[in-house]
Amino acid sequence: MILPTGGTHAADTRERWRHASLSEVWLRPGDWYHPAVDAVVEAIDDGRSPEAPAHRLGCARSSAGIGLDETLEDVICLYRAVGAPVDADVVRGTALGWVQGRERQPALSGVRDPATGLPTVDYLGERLRESYGRAERSGLSVAETHCLVVIDVAVDDLDAWQRMARSASVGRTLDQVFGDGHPMAALADGVFAVLCERTPELARLSQTVRRIVERNAEVLGVEATMRRPVRVWMERLPAGYDAAVDLLQHLRR
Repeated sequence: MILPTGGTHAADTRERWRHASLSEVWLRPGDWYHPAVDAVVEAIDDGRSPEAPAHRLGCARSSAGIGLDETLEDVICLYRAVGAPVDADVVRGTALGWVQGRERQPALSGVRDPATGLPTVDYLGERLRESYGRAERSGLSVAETHCLVVIDVAVDDLDAWQRMARSASVGRTLDQVFGDGHPMAALADGVFAVLCERTPELARLSQTVRRIVERNAEVLGVEATMRRPVRVWMERLPAGYDAAVDLLQHLRR
């Protein structure tokens, strides 16, 4: 893709931003550029607030089907590229634009929540059902082999963009720490769960989650949206699947 040139300094900034994003967070190089990118860069170059063009960029990202976590991580790459602290107003503008773009799209069902990038609660419930089925066939107890790692970052009195930005930050952290093969979901606003095998390393991994959640929140400038310290604990699973569904419902309240 050939990108518009613009001013020399702005073009250099845009290329540093693009390189950082494609190297670190962006999934598909061909869909990174949008005209709002230039508007954001030019505002920074001119010493103006890029909040308004960031709002347009967030809306464009959402309309293109790009998740909120990837969208916000891209903005962080911009500030890393220019060597400046992340502007919370720009994060806010991007998140609000993303939400607006999402509201314009027809509702689609699926197994992933676009706000967090995580699977849905229904998907986690189905994976729990499979785990109990396998355990029953093998003569094992799920309560002895698996547990839920629960992460609670909830605080009251947040507006829509703060909740969305927080969800994106935690969702990306859980992907970073646990990776593929661990069913996980946002159970409620600010409460997340990961289905894990009980291993000697699990307690250490749980503490790692707490530290990285808090660090990523600071990088995004959304630490005020989370309880401090973040609560992380291992929740024992009950003997039967029906009781496990009840447990998920309880954790959601």
